[in-house]
Amino acid sequence: MEEPTEPQVTILVPNYRTPEITRICLRLLRKHTDPGRAKVIVIDNDSGDASLDYLRTLSWIELIERRAEPDDTPPLSHARALDLALARVTTPFVLSIHTDTFVRRADWLDVLLAPFAEDEKLAGVGSWKLESKTWLQRLGRRLEKSIKVAQHRLTGRRSYRAERFDDSLHYLRSHCAMYRTDVIRALGTGFADGDTVAGSVMHRKMVAAGHRMRFLESEHLGRYVDHVNHATMVLNPDLGSSRRNVRNGRKRIGNKLRGIDADAILADDSLDR
Repeated sequence: MEEPTEPQVTILVPNYRTPEITRICLRLLRKHTDPGRAKVIVIDNDSGDASLDYLRTLSWIELIERRAEPDDTPPLSHARALDLALARVTTPFVLSIHTDTFVRRADWLDVLLAPFAEDEKLAGVGSWKLESKTWLQRLGRRLEKSIKVAQHRLTGRRSYRAERFDDSLHYLRSHCAMYRTDVIRALGTGFADGDTVAGSVMHRKMVAAGHRMRFLESEHLGRYVDHVNHATMVLNPDLGSSRRNVRNGRKRIGNKLRGIDADAILADDSLDR
């Protein structure tokens, strides 16, 4: 198969005040991604901190410095940042990731692109959740779902968020979601469509237009791409995280960083070039 002569994918990475996490994310992206296949646009969400200082030193990314809007919320500022970069995309595919999304292998883009070659009606590939869980934790989640759904059916009591367990309400989450750019343009949609959580309305519009969306299981996608989950919220408690979530989140982040040998990545400045 002939190698592409132009980049196939533009990778969009919103950033907000996570200096260490951002450095790890981009260095792993640089390490495991062929620059001939992908462009990288990082959108800083008015951080004004060391993470922005770091981004300004990188010659291999395109940096957009977005100013906060008066009605921004954390989810909305994230979605609007993605749309600001989406307007500049000229490649056939566009991929959103978070700064707490860590690339693990050099063939990670192949895993996300391959399904498009198999299905011409496919518009998006990614996941609803991307978490590293043991088989016991996965079993516990299934039991929890069964119990709470049964409670709802028997008593009408909703003791769970419907979108958590109802697959029909799931959409590709922006921590790792690949889309066909031409479909986005044809539908006149975007990540913040309707000023909602990134990608939710866009996903529904694609399905309504007759396109298919592919959800990859965490166990499969997680071999290629890892995700810390809510690191920005945990590391910036002023965004609304509770003390308990911050405490547990910091522990979870620490465990994840040790698992990828973050100290070695942070020490390797060659990955910035």
